[in-house]
Amino acid sequence: MAATVGFLYPGFSAEDDFPRMEALLNDAGADVRLPLVHTDIGTDAHRVDALLEMGSVDRLTAKLDEITAHGAEAVVWACTSASFVFGPDGAAEQVRRLAAHAGRPASSTSFAFARAAQAIGVERVAVAATYPDDVAALFADFLKAAGIEVVGVRGSGIITAAEVGTWGREEVLRLLREGDDPAADAVLLPDTALHTAAWLPDLEAAAGKPVLTANQVTAWEGLRLLGRTAACPALGGLFTRAA
Repeated sequence: MAATVGFLYPGFSAEDDFPRMEALLNDAGADVRLPLVHTDIGTDAHRVDALLEMGSVDRLTAKLDEITAHGAEAVVWACTSASFVFGPDGAAEQVRRLAAHAGRPASSTSFAFARAAQAIGVERVAVAATYPDDVAALFADFLKAAGIEVVGVRGSGIITAAEVGTWGREEVLRLLREGDDPAADAVLLPDTALHTAAWLPDLEAAAGKPVLTANQVTAWEGLRLLGRTAACPALGGLFTRAA
């Protein structure tokens, strides 16, 4: 029976990464389903006030019936900024309440980043973010609270997820190169609005080190909740080293 993880995804940007990852995982021999349901985001803006509203538990739980209809055994809030913006304690409470409403294990992309870095033995990271600088700094604070040293943070000043979703391979590679730091063991690209699933081997080849991206770690975290691992080189080092 396929392991099924349901994802609550804010709005419409890079949601096509999830069926792509599902196909790549199944091509590699995993038996998984990664159904996705869109949440109402309110205002599309990488601003603290808008992100707090976007990640409100009421907005998330409003879509849980659709997730459970897919037979999901676990649920992940597939959003980085509208989880870490609550801070470590607030993000944990967000997940706790989501799990309680869903009646199944839950997590979010912010926790996925921290756990994925730990799973592959990464201690020092560089953050290459699409966000404005103040929001990118909050992500760095979240990682530091999880015991991860952040040696560099680069924001890009992009306000809307809609704009991020238009970026292609070259824009993502440029973001990676500009945000990398020689002292970093890995580069982290937050923002589930950013397409990355098709280019993970390219990104790691360009960086010469592990690259963790939002949609990649979100899928990995969902499988982790079910005690499942999958070796899939097409999805980068996380899906080979951690497996």
